[in-house]
Amino acid sequence: MNVINKQILLSDGRTIEIETGRLAKQADGSAVVKMGGTMLLATVTAAKEVKEGTDFMPLTVDYKEKYYSAGRFPGGFMKREGKSSDYEILISRLIDRPIRPLWPDDFHLEVFVNVWLISAEQDIQPDALAGLAASCALATSDLPFGGPISEVRVGRVNGEFKINPNFSEMANCDLELMVAATEENIMMVEGEMKEVSEHDMLEAIKFAHEEIKKHCRVQKELIAELGNDVKRDYPHDVEDEDLRKAVHEACYNKCLELAKSAKPEHEREDGFNAIRDEFLATIPEEELEEKEPLVNRYFGHEQKEAMRNMILDEGLRLDGRKTDEVRPIWCAVDYLPFAHGSAIFTRGETQSLATVTLGTKQDMKEMDEVLIQDDQQFVLHYNFPPFATGEAKSQRGVGRREIGHGNLAMRALKPVIPMMPENPYAVRVVSDILESNGSSSMASVCGGCLALMDAGVKITKPVAGVAMGLITDEKDPNNRYAILTDILGDEDHLGNMDFKVTGTKDGITATQMDIKVDGLSYDVLEKALEQARQGRMHIMGEMLKTISEPREDYKPFVPRIKSFEVDKEFIGAIIGKGGETIQKIQAETGAVINIDEIDGKGVVDIATNDAEAMQKAYDWIMGICAVPEVGEVYHGKVTSILEFGAFVEILPGKEGLLHISELDWGKTEKVEDILHEGDEVDVKLLEVDAKTGKLRLSRRALMEKPEGYVEPVRRPRPSGDRREGGRGERRDDRRSGDRRENRGGERRERSERGERRPRGEHRENKPAEE
Repeated sequence: MNVINKQILLSDGRTIEIETGRLAKQADGSAVVKMGGTMLLATVTAAKEVKEGTDFMPLTVDYKEKYYSAGRFPGGFMKREGKSSDYEILISRLIDRPIRPLWPDDFHLEVFVNVWLISAEQDIQPDALAGLAASCALATSDLPFGGPISEVRVGRVNGEFKINPNFSEMANCDLELMVAATEENIMMVEGEMKEVSEHDMLEAIKFAHEEIKKHCRVQKELIAELGNDVKRDYPHDVEDEDLRKAVHEACYNKCLELAKSAKPEHEREDGFNAIRDEFLATIPEEELEEKEPLVNRYFGHEQKEAMRNMILDEGLRLDGRKTDEVRPIWCAVDYLPFAHGSAIFTRGETQSLATVTLGTKQDMKEMDEVLIQDDQQFVLHYNFPPFATGEAKSQRGVGRREIGHGNLAMRALKPVIPMMPENPYAVRVVSDILESNGSSSMASVCGGCLALMDAGVKITKPVAGVAMGLITDEKDPNNRYAILTDILGDEDHLGNMDFKVTGTKDGITATQMDIKVDGLSYDVLEKALEQARQGRMHIMGEMLKTISEPREDYKPFVPRIKSFEVDKEFIGAIIGKGGETIQKIQAETGAVINIDEIDGKGVVDIATNDAEAMQKAYDWIMGICAVPEVGEVYHGKVTSILEFGAFVEILPGKEGLLHISELDWGKTEKVEDILHEGDEVDVKLLEVDAKTGKLRLSRRALMEKPEGYVEPVRRPRPSGDRREGGRGERRDDRRSGDRRENRGGERRERSERGERRPRGEHRENKPAEE
């Protein structure tokens, strides 16, 4: 067993260890990356033959977190890991995007990269190590990967940049970026910020790249030590140079002419197909089956080059716009009369129908990852149906692309949405893409912002987003290039870089970059970000013409939420045994009630759009939390009648004894002469027993004392009364035992007859509930 270990020393003294040769040795490549107690196992395998008809790079990346890594059981009935969560899919995308462009153009073997979290230290964020682990596994293989790469998280903690900050430090971050790069070039950037300037974001990228360079050099040492400098051979594409020249001569000028025509997307697509089909018609039928795949590949190249050269040489775009021009925008709000908030955002041929739904804490999304257990107060879901691009096919489940686009839009809006306690609502934004020709994720940001303001959510500032493209001469990328604002779908595919930037008027809130060109300078990046800022400000100006600030109030059918604090000692009483009390309040009022302990206090939320129900639930809960005070008058309800008096509930869950002698100034023969079960009565609290907490009530204390009334003289107790002690106490004990025995017999007789004890019969010798 040839085990090799390498170390990477971070600037703050922490160490990342790389080990290969011990685990998963039958994979084409494998490595374990360790930082503190966190360990990731990465493996890579590749097929031996190309699947017929494959003309792309079939790469699959899966990131999985094993619950055993943190000593936890998975949730659910099966208690085992299932399909990837959204969180795992997002990390898989962060690994996939920087390594996908680094393969030879004619490499079409299926490649599978798996990264597992196998040990998890509580405070270390494992996703920051996943890209490095994948690259190390590729480095130990003989696959023709154009890396190595590494990926780090850079955060600005209390004003200072830091590589791979821990979970506990993230609360103090105002900038968080995931940056992936080779030793020479930035490959990918994604993250969120709290209104950070373009300059500060670039400085963070530079800081991250300096760290990544060290990681790449260590991996190159590992490759040399393993002797993996020579990579395996693989099936190459068949080439036909004569056919390539024929396609260029017959099709390039036609493609260029069509690209300049500024036709709509589908007409342009049909035109390109017609040019290709016209050339295919010139090929003899017996050669067509062999040559058609080559023609398709060569024609795609000519089509791409024609559009790129048109933009670089003449500054013309496919739809006739200037390079810094944004497509026409129209917006509308309150389009859906019964949604809590709604908006339509349309930019050119891209359209988003955005909606907002406001709910209670019970509606929050629960995250139950290996290291993250949290309730998400704000979520954004993005849907991209096939009809948005005119495709005739059924819609299946949510794909990785939809999860990624929704996450970017969510991160863009999250910094401006007030959270608890300022905003007690769970907030869900949905962006349904109805048309798409480029930058639907940025349409989701703009539409989502409009819908939030329409719903009355008090966002701190409006947010807009724009998608940008960069087309360069790959031989001279820093001198011959074009920066495109608000890119079309075709411009996205033919460019060397696409990036999306969102923000307020004061700074960036989120970004996503994918760079596919070598040697791009930071000066070009800086110019691209400035042009993006100008485009974002233009879009925001158009949005604010429709609605400029959040509505003053929520719509009438939005549930109102009343939040208040109670002493935490009352939380149990409000909930009741097995949730009995809180369920009863909800059933009788129709309100939705949540209670949590936060910072040593009970925080209660009552949600309903019925003001009367809100007040009833509030009074009920406050009654549970109230402490009875001697001398106060209470309006109570008779809960049970006994021979010697009645029990009256004066506050929720708090009963006291109203003795028969306290019913009236005159003599009362029977309690039923005055009160019945269910009657409401005003009583005064005379006494709270210091030992038992029993409450003694009086009705007559609230009545005017009759003139000449004399309090009756109480008869003396018999000498044998047990309260006077002596031998009579023992005789009384025996009589009490006889009575208990008789009562036991009565219970057995009632049980045999199927009868129940009259309500309240047991209360004579029980203390009243507090």
